[in-house]
Amino acid sequence: MTSAKPSTPPSSSNYPYDAIPSSPQPPQPPQIFILLPFSSTSGHRTCRRYISSAITVLLLAAAIYFLWPSDPYIKVVNLRLDRLKVHAAPVSLDIELGVRIKVRNPDVYSLDYKSLNVSVEYRGEQLGFVTSDDGSVKAFGTSYVDATLVLNGVEVISESIHLIEDLIKGSIPFTTTSEIRGGLGILLFNLPIEAKLSCEVVVNAHNSTIERQDCYPA
Repeated sequence: MTSAKPSTPPSSSNYPYDAIPSSPQPPQPPQIFILLPFSSTSGHRTCRRYISSAITVLLLAAAIYFLWPSDPYIKVVNLRLDRLKVHAAPVSLDIELGVRIKVRNPDVYSLDYKSLNVSVEYRGEQLGFVTSDDGSVKAFGTSYVDATLVLNGVEVISESIHLIEDLIKGSIPFTTTSEIRGGLGILLFNLPIEAKLSCEVVVNAHNSTIERQDCYPA
């Protein structure tokens, strides 16, 4: 009597399909992407802020440049020697010098000058000076001031030897210094200002004329 062999379960490798999962998986929801346009509002605001700041700085710098007070400009427009005489004993000079000064006010404020001083020097030794009257120059205006320096019998003690040598050469060098002092009327304040101009003048000792003059700010 033959015994029956137990049957073996079929192998999954013998079948061309996958095993059914034990529990069914829920369906995955579809992924949805929303594309939004780029907003440049914040970038425009930042750019406008930078431009406004730059314009403000430029306007402030321009206001400071135009409103900041500066000293007046002075220029010798006419320098004439009316008289020059040299005395031998003691060595002294008679000088009559006329000068015309141009004063220009570059500020938006009026300029009130107290005086204009004109002095004459010979080789560093001051011979004398003259002071003109006070005056006023309007904003961005120009004015002319005349002054005449008259010196009689001015002794040249320390430079007498050089004076004799210059007389022999026929040319005498002088230095004229023009100085103006005053103030700018800024609201309730009076800001002091000054300007100085020096001129190197060479005078012909034979005919008492000015041969050459060179002026520069002092």
